[in-house]
Amino acid sequence: MKKNKVVIGTRGSKLALWQAEWVKAELQRMNPGLEIELNKIKTTGDKILDVPLAKVGGKGLFVKEIEEALLRKEADLAVHSMKDVPTEFPADLHLAVICKREDPRDAFIAGSTARAKSFKELHRGATVGTSSLRRACQLLSIRPDLRIKQLRGNLESRFRKLDEGQFDAIILAAAGVKRLGWEQRITGVIGPETSLPAIGQGAIGIECRINDTFINNLVAPLNHAETARCVRAERSLLKRLQGGCQVPIAAYAVIADGRLLMDGLVGSVTGDRIIREHGEGNPDDGESIGKILAEKLLSKGADKILSEVYGSSIK
Repeated sequence: MKKNKVVIGTRGSKLALWQAEWVKAELQRMNPGLEIELNKIKTTGDKILDVPLAKVGGKGLFVKEIEEALLRKEADLAVHSMKDVPTEFPADLHLAVICKREDPRDAFIAGSTARAKSFKELHRGATVGTSSLRRACQLLSIRPDLRIKQLRGNLESRFRKLDEGQFDAIILAAAGVKRLGWEQRITGVIGPETSLPAIGQGAIGIECRINDTFINNLVAPLNHAETARCVRAERSLLKRLQGGCQVPIAAYAVIADGRLLMDGLVGSVTGDRIIREHGEGNPDDGESIGKILAEKLLSKGADKILSEVYGSSIK
């Protein structure tokens, strides 16, 4: 089967459009003459900007409407930030491709009056903006005096709020800042040893219908094997922990010297309890490594933290 027109489903934010345009350009580079258009879809997460994600369902808020468009065949493929993608997919859809990862780290961006090169140098009681419980948990474990304030909206509005003086500093994903060409705004990056990234942070995923052979074959060359192994390992941990946005969960995997090395973390929202463990093994066994690491976290007390949030124990 051949097609001369492909529709990409995407959110309408500047970053989401950058990612969709990048996928479009790569597909057209490999398939000259292929017509590709974008179907911009407003998701629930885009509509709710005044409520913390943790209170409205967390993961899935940025993909549900796009998946519905795929199922109605109003889009042939969807381009997502991997950290927004739930571990369960609707019947007939799957994650076909994970593209090469950008910088997975968090970025510290200080306001003009903060005079700090890192969050550790912020003055006592400084106000830090982030929408992520994961970031807040890890920062508060080191600097419990910081005031963490909710920061939602697209990158432009987040920078505007910082520049207006609403925050002393903000924390963003370095990948998005770099992709939009604002790297010069980054005061410093926060390494995984200090702030373990979100699952899949920095990676772009492509979702499509399982039985659409043409689209599956079309996007296959964009899969980056090393990134895919690492991100699938991280997602395996998340799936075992049944995690959403209501609790701080983090994981980051790399491949070095032929081994997949992975750290995972579960913490309390206040940062007073953090359980962090390490796992490693053959890169081909990434999903098993992720599951085993999750079990290790649960055995060390993560089950208690999770049960307090979800109201029931993790089976």
